[in-house]
Amino acid sequence: MGDPAGIGGEIALRVWAARRETAPIFCIIDDVARLVAIAERFGIPCPVASINSPDQAAAVFARALPVLRPEHPLTTPVALGQPNPAAASAVIGAIDQAVALAKRGAAAAIVTNPIHKAGLAGAGFAFPGHTEYLGHLAGGVDTVMMLAIEGLRVVPVTVHVAMKDVAQALTTDAIVRCGRITAAALKRDFGVAKPRLAVAALNPHAGEKGIMGNEEMRIIAPAIAALNADGIEANGPAPADTLFHAAARSRFDAALCMYHDQALIPLKTLDFAGGVNVTLGLPFVRTSPDHGTAFDIASKGVADPSSLMASLRMAAHIAERRGNAA
Repeated sequence: MGDPAGIGGEIALRVWAARRETAPIFCIIDDVARLVAIAERFGIPCPVASINSPDQAAAVFARALPVLRPEHPLTTPVALGQPNPAAASAVIGAIDQAVALAKRGAAAAIVTNPIHKAGLAGAGFAFPGHTEYLGHLAGGVDTVMMLAIEGLRVVPVTVHVAMKDVAQALTTDAIVRCGRITAAALKRDFGVAKPRLAVAALNPHAGEKGIMGNEEMRIIAPAIAALNADGIEANGPAPADTLFHAAARSRFDAALCMYHDQALIPLKTLDFAGGVNVTLGLPFVRTSPDHGTAFDIASKGVADPSSLMASLRMAAHIAERRGNAA
């Protein structure tokens, strides 16, 4: 469901309306009446139908968007564009329900619509976002956030950390952990037999031999050596301003980036609408659109469903690969 004040409902309806563009069969955990109201408000040609379990989705999908009744329904109406803390339990409950379905094999994958992290934190949610919470629900497993578009995959080593704190938060162990999880996922979920990792520098010109910072020598280079010792091809530290042009991108399968915007700026510049957030390291498949709740446009009916469509396709692809390997 995502945050009900955001664009999650609208983009789910729009994906179904454009289902001829090879959207895989999916169902949404949400409120039927809420989705009907959104479809009518924005003129989206998407009927909805209530189902009792995900295995009923295939029979319904050709004629309507299958909607699975939430175990923790909204207890108060939420207006589009107006986040309401009272929705927090329903938002969290939908995630819990989806994970439970995936863990018992009733759903092949989870695709999450955007949540409002600040709103959930105000309601007592103790996790920075989906990635960390899903790792918790999976039994405390190590997770890594990958963002992907056609031709580029990026992994931020530090994620939601203030820029002034990045250098202190960055560790050799964290880079190695991200590299190992990323390489394993590239093999299992993306069919990359021998993953090649590019490792970005933190400082301009990769520190220029310590003149512009020594994190490359102290922290990043030892991590690259450790990954190579593990048999994982890792190269760098590479100055970030030369890492993402077309020729450079052809030389790696994923880039480990030292902070959030170092990873997301090139990806969103290349394909703002089509990015997919993939959680690596989970025992189940999870993807998400690479955008937020978009409260500013949620009441306008202009949301672009491209990222959700890409997320559904990638989730289906990964689930198929895992199923074939089982």
